[in-house]
Amino acid sequence: MCYKFVHTCHKLLRIVVIPLLLLFTPVLKAENTSDGYNFLNIPTSSHVFALGGNNIAIIDDDVTLADQNPALIGPELEKQIAVNYMYYMSSGNFAGIRFGNGAGEHSAWAIGMRYLNYGKFDGYDEFGSSTGQFTPSDLVFEGTYSRDITDRWRGGVNLKMAYSSYEQYSAFAIAADLGVNYYDDEKDLSFSVVLKNMGGQVKRFHERYVRVPFDIQFGYMQGIGTSPFQVSITANNLTRWNIPYYEYKDDESGQLLHEKKGFFTNFFRHLIFGLQYEPSEKFYAALAYNYKTHSDMSAFKSSFFSGFSLGLGFRTRGFSVGASYAMPHKSASSLMINLSCSIGELL
Repeated sequence: MCYKFVHTCHKLLRIVVIPLLLLFTPVLKAENTSDGYNFLNIPTSSHVFALGGNNIAIIDDDVTLADQNPALIGPELEKQIAVNYMYYMSSGNFAGIRFGNGAGEHSAWAIGMRYLNYGKFDGYDEFGSSTGQFTPSDLVFEGTYSRDITDRWRGGVNLKMAYSSYEQYSAFAIAADLGVNYYDDEKDLSFSVVLKNMGGQVKRFHERYVRVPFDIQFGYMQGIGTSPFQVSITANNLTRWNIPYYEYKDDESGQLLHEKKGFFTNFFRHLIFGLQYEPSEKFYAALAYNYKTHSDMSAFKSSFFSGFSLGLGFRTRGFSVGASYAMPHKSASSLMINLSCSIGELL
């Protein structure tokens, strides 16, 4: 068994991981690998949103987890269809639909679509003349495939095609996620690694090339003894160490922005901490703290609750519902709702 596992991992490393790393070596060397398409990082799962907006190690029978880590879906899916809606920061309305199903005893696949609408904006030309209102939007189509490597290891790939329309400008990009997950049911331990948003822009808005937000992420989630509680730690933005932010400070000259980029500031801006209470498979309650979200709003009147998120989920035979809430800004909040149905369980 040990030899088979080592052989499989070596084969996966040689055929998939190493070629991908060689292909994206120029990206890995960049200090900042993202200047656009950050909407690809907005979760479609209310469970993930409750745990800080990014979690690649959740073990749940939920097809919407595919956009976090394609290795999180598997043959346990039984013709599951899920819809999600997110009211984002007072003007954004994001919605999506995804369908997934098991493929034999060791594989699964899923397809999905999501639409992101940012509300109405007033347009002006270079002379300051009004050009009317417009609604910027993004449309993403996704396809996911996963397969069991061993009894505890699973790998997957998620392909994304993103079309953006901002006033008279449009663009198109293609990206892929490659992920693996290790899950020990006896220890209630889950560990994941994801190479996220590998790809680039195919059609540009204008002359300037806009990069997709490539990232390397690690995720850990484990139960606390025999209690119904679980802790999670997600490390992201690992393609760069320095991710400073700015905050207002009053001094003799008035309010000024001051850059914050110390060691511990950078360290904690890479981490998301979560706590989950799950007494049974039919219910969970989650709470998380994302220091980066909190500090990003330091220059924009953040509240004490900035960076915190919370959510609940319920499940009955064949149906599940989840809701989560966060307040990143002092005067704006975000709410996400998920509804899913496992058709295979109802038949």
